[in-house]
Amino acid sequence: MEFKIAIIGTGNVAWHLGEAFENAGHTITEVYGRTLAKAKSISERLYATVPLEELDFSESEAQIFVMAVSDEAIPDLADAVILPEKAILVHTSGSVPLDVLSYSSAQYTGIFYPLQSFSKHRKMDISDVPFLLESEDREVMQRLKKLAKTLSPFCHEVNSRDRLAIHVAAVFASNFTNHMVRIAEEVMHRQGLDLEMLKPLLIEQVSKCLEMGARQAQTGPASRGDISTLESHHQFLSYNEGFAEIYRVVSQDIMDSF
Repeated sequence: MEFKIAIIGTGNVAWHLGEAFENAGHTITEVYGRTLAKAKSISERLYATVPLEELDFSESEAQIFVMAVSDEAIPDLADAVILPEKAILVHTSGSVPLDVLSYSSAQYTGIFYPLQSFSKHRKMDISDVPFLLESEDREVMQRLKKLAKTLSPFCHEVNSRDRLAIHVAAVFASNFTNHMVRIAEEVMHRQGLDLEMLKPLLIEQVSKCLEMGARQAQTGPASRGDISTLESHHQFLSYNEGFAEIYRVVSQDIMDSF
């Protein structure tokens, strides 16, 4: 089934979804950006897509309007957007509840959340991405499922509370993990060392964690209760109070878990 879709937003998610929708055979009618230049940055990559800097979609032929914007921007944009009759308005946030869209002019609302970390210029296989869907209207839910399944076989109906839990877990698993690697980069670079030495360790740890489960895969001085090593590491990090405190808090939490 082919859908006509308008995209509201020009960030990383909009960048990837626009291309993915079009590759799946759907038509992207318009792309809205805060400035016309931002809207053009996406529309120029698509076929016959009109860039907009106004939120008036009253004459649009789109059936589904996808808000791929920051969480903070969703309420104001939902309130301001002008939509045609029978429009379906969805957002792509992992943590913003469905009822935020209840004050919009949309007759139907929903959630179309891709559970993935997107970077604008990094290619990814959208067919591996799980899509978490929500709507209070069963017919809308069925349409969102049909749309999602043109992109990926991994589609799940998830309510706002569970989606929030998944998003929190994703922050720990993805964003926090990435931040820890960034700290590791800085520790290595400060000593004039190459992070390449840690790559086999990182790859093995992620693989082991996914295969065995995180608890079984946990190793290191904190899991062993090796206080002397922990103190030595903490002392080494005394040049950066933030790093030292992160090391202390995380190590303590690991010790408390064993």
